[in-house]
Amino acid sequence: MSIDSGESKNIEYKVTLPDRNIKYTKTAVAFANGEGGRIVFGIEDQTLRVVGVSDDQVFTIMDAISNAIADSCEPLIIPDISMRDIDGKTVIVAEILPGAQRPYFIKSMGREQGTFVRVAGTTRQADAATIKELLFEGSNRSFDQTICRELTATEDDIAKLCDAMTAVAKSNAKHGAEAVKPVTVQQLRSWNVLVERDGELRPTNAYAILAGINGLIRSVIQCGVFKGDTKAVFVDRREFEGSPWELIEQAYQYVLRNIHMGARFAGVYRQDVYEIPPDAIRELIVNAVVHRSYIDHSSIQIAIYDNRLEITSPGRLPMGQTLERMKEGYSKIRNEALAVAFAYMGLIEHWGSGIPRIIEEVREAGLREPEFLGGDTDLRINIYRGQIITMPDSAGKVPNNDVAVPSTFENMPDSIQSAPDMTENVPDTVSGLSKTQSTVYKFICGRNRVSTEDIAGLLGVQPRRARQVLSDLVRKGLIEREGAARSTRYVYPSR
Repeated sequence: MSIDSGESKNIEYKVTLPDRNIKYTKTAVAFANGEGGRIVFGIEDQTLRVVGVSDDQVFTIMDAISNAIADSCEPLIIPDISMRDIDGKTVIVAEILPGAQRPYFIKSMGREQGTFVRVAGTTRQADAATIKELLFEGSNRSFDQTICRELTATEDDIAKLCDAMTAVAKSNAKHGAEAVKPVTVQQLRSWNVLVERDGELRPTNAYAILAGINGLIRSVIQCGVFKGDTKAVFVDRREFEGSPWELIEQAYQYVLRNIHMGARFAGVYRQDVYEIPPDAIRELIVNAVVHRSYIDHSSIQIAIYDNRLEITSPGRLPMGQTLERMKEGYSKIRNEALAVAFAYMGLIEHWGSGIPRIIEEVREAGLREPEFLGGDTDLRINIYRGQIITMPDSAGKVPNNDVAVPSTFENMPDSIQSAPDMTENVPDTVSGLSKTQSTVYKFICGRNRVSTEDIAGLLGVQPRRARQVLSDLVRKGLIEREGAARSTRYVYPSR
C-alpha cells in the first residue's frame, strides 16, 4: 500500500486510535455515502510518518474499530479490518465499501446532523440537498420522475408541451422531420414525465423542468465573462431561464459571442473557425442541463475567462460514477425522464458518448485536453482557449467576439455562387431575428432554394446547427421546407 500521495477522497490516516470514536466513525459514514475508502491507523496524517501499532494491542484495537463503526452508524456499516506491514511496522486498515442503503449517518446525531460526505479529502457534514440526493440514491428512485405536488397541468398545458418537444425533435432530426413521430400523452407517461395517481394524471418534476416552470424547480444558467483568470473582475453577466432547449441555445450563443474566431483556408475557400470547437461547447451545455442535480438549488454556471471556458454543473456525481469512468464513456443517469426526453428530441445521441466525443474534438482542435474537477459537490469542466490567427475579412476587419456570420457570400461552392441573385427587394434585417438568422434568411431570399449543406457551408458550422437555424425560420413562417430526407430544400415562400 502506497502512502506517498497523502490523504485523499478515498483514504484517511490516524496516528493512533482516537479517544473519541466519532473522529473516525463519521469518516466511515462519509465513505459509505460516497465511493468507499480506507481509514489507516498507525500513520501520521501531516507528515505521513509510519508510527505503527503495538503488536500486543493490534487485535484489541481492530475489535474496537469494528465495534465502534457497527454500533455508531445507521444503517449498519460492517468494515473490513485488516493488518498491513509498512516499513516493518504494523498498521491497521479499515476498508469501507460504498453503501446502497443511503444516507448513512451517526445514530446518536440523527440523520439531519449526522450525515457526512467526503469533499476534497476531508469529511464534511452534508447539507439538506445532499441528504435528499442520498435518499433518492438509497431508494433507487429518480428525483425528476417524482410527482411535483405543487404543480397541476391541464390538457392544454400538456398538449403545448407535446407540441414544443415535437418541434424540437423535428428541428434536430437527422433523417428529415417527416420521420419524427409526435410526442403523445402516452409517451409522457411511459417516460414518467406524467404519472397517474387516483385516476388523474399528475406532472412530475421532469414535467416542470421541460415546461420551463422555474418557480418550483430552479432551472437557470448563469453566464459571465471575466477579465483575467479569476472572477475578481467581471465584464458581462447574463442569466437565462426557460425550457431546457431554450437554455441550451441561449447559453450556447452567449459563449460563441464571447470567444474568439479566426479563419482557415482550404484552397481559395475561407472558413471561419472558433478557438473552441462549437460542437464541444454545445455538448457540454447539454450534459450540464440533463445531468445536473435539480435537488440542488444552485444554477449551472458558465464562466468565460481569458484563458478558459469553465462550465459548472450543480450536484455531486451519481452513485457509482467517477471522473475517470465518465471520461471513458461510462454513463450513470441521474435524471432518467429527462434523459429519455432529450434523446427523443435529438439533444443527446448515445448515452455516455458525449464526454469522450468532447475530449476528441478538443484534441483534434489542437487544444489542451479538457480538465474535469470536483464531483463531490459539483462538477466543473474547463476547456482551455487556444491561440488562433484571425484573418481580415473582405472589409479589412478582423472578426472577433461574434457569431460565425460571414460578411459576404464569396467563396461559397460553385453551385451556390451560380444561383441568380434576387436580393434587390429583400430587407437587410428582419425584426426579431438574430444576426445568424438574418444572414441565412437574406441568403435564402437571394437564391430561393438551398439545402442544409449550403447553409452549413455559409456559416461554417455542422449540419445539425444549420438545420436548427433553418427550422427556426420555418417556425417563424419566413421560409418553407420542401421534400424529405436528403431531398429536403428550404425555399423563400411565394406570396
